Amino acid sequence: QLHVVESGGGLVQPGGSLRLSCVASGFTLDYYTIGWFRQAPGKEREGVSCISKSGGRTNYADSVKGRFTISRDNAKNTVYLQMNSLKPEDTAVYYCAARLSLCSTLMVPSEYDSWGQGTQVTVSS
Repeated sequence: QLHVVESGGGLVQPGGSLRLSCVASGFTLDYYTIGWFRQAPGKEREGVSCISKSGGRTNYADSVKGRFTISRDNAKNTVYLQMNSLKPEDTAVYYCAARLSLCSTLMVPSEYDSWGQGTQVTVSS
């Protein structure tokens, strides 16, 4: 059974940084595109970033380009999301999820499987 667990969230001041981790179990991460999504209160879940199986292709939402970096370490079965220059509008629960298809520009939550429970990121002074 495919299973992912997110960690690394927390409370940070505007301009600060956090690194989220997505650890997979029950499957080998090498075969999957991994996406990061977020959901703020009262809003729909939105795609933040995705990374291809090899790590050679990445995509980012316009709102996080230049601030967030996605990476993966297949040997550790882990995908990371480095978040810098955080803004209050980045506050949300962050989720990772897997899919067998490509990391595409349009990141649609319904096209991903194996969702974790999420990790809360709060950006506030």
